[in-house]
Amino acid sequence: MKMKNILKYIKEVVSVMPLTMARAGERNVIKRVIGKDETRRFLENLGFVSGAHVIVVSEMGGNMIVNVKDSRVAINRDMAGKIVI
Repeated sequence: MKMKNILKYIKEVVSVMPLTMARAGERNVIKRVIGKDETRRFLENLGFVSGAHVIVVSEMGGNMIVNVKDSRVAINRDMAGKIVI
């Protein structure tokens, strides 16, 4: 295994962070959604489920526009903080 592949694997296994820390244009995989049951259900209904790919399109004034499951969704910073990538 090449060193580049090893480092990529380690990053995928070890690193988890909230969606609020993702860079625009970067494709990420949702690891889990945290928070109260009502909040988790709300986000899951929008398509934020474990294993789904999410891309931050833009961030302005604490709000984020993201692509998830072939949809463009706007969420606030608090909601984005509950999505772990």
